[in-house]
Amino acid sequence: MSSELHLKLDYVNAYRENRLMGAQYILENQHLFDELVQICFSPLDKNNHKACWILEFISYEELIWLQPYLNFFCSNLKVLKDESSIRPIAKVVQLLVKSHYKKNENSILLSGENLQDCIEASFDWLINDVKVATKAYSIRTLYILGNHYDWIHPELQIILNKDYADHSAAYKAVAKEVLRKIERP
Repeated sequence: MSSELHLKLDYVNAYRENRLMGAQYILENQHLFDELVQICFSPLDKNNHKACWILEFISYEELIWLQPYLNFFCSNLKVLKDESSIRPIAKVVQLLVKSHYKKNENSILLSGENLQDCIEASFDWLINDVKVATKAYSIRTLYILGNHYDWIHPELQIILNKDYADHSAAYKAVAKEVLRKIERP
């Protein structure tokens, strides 16, 4: 028997308004958030990618809801294989890392292990065959992390310079922006 959330996810499609409505439903029914996070990291679930789309939109509004799930979230980044799931999760990783280093009362607190998982996933997405949006989020996430881990910027520079010529204009724009920031601290 399908859960309330699964029934809702069955009707979510890729249209932005539709994804926003799905996110709004979860924002109004926070008790479904736990199940949403579980579905995000259940690659065999037919609604896995839809749950990831909705989690991204919820993260813009209530990123703090992820705080109790960070160990689960970060340690399971590597289970995602479908591009439709990886792209929104890469954006959520970027939001989490940005929040962690903002250090205000609403900041996300990532453990050292959480940060290592985010670094590993971001480098994997950057060097593997995924779409440019995922790579762009990964580049920006790694740039932020590189401000706190000495070894990341040099590694990121090597990858961006090596791969620059083989990618789209969108990738090149992000790579150029980040390389400029790294070279001029």
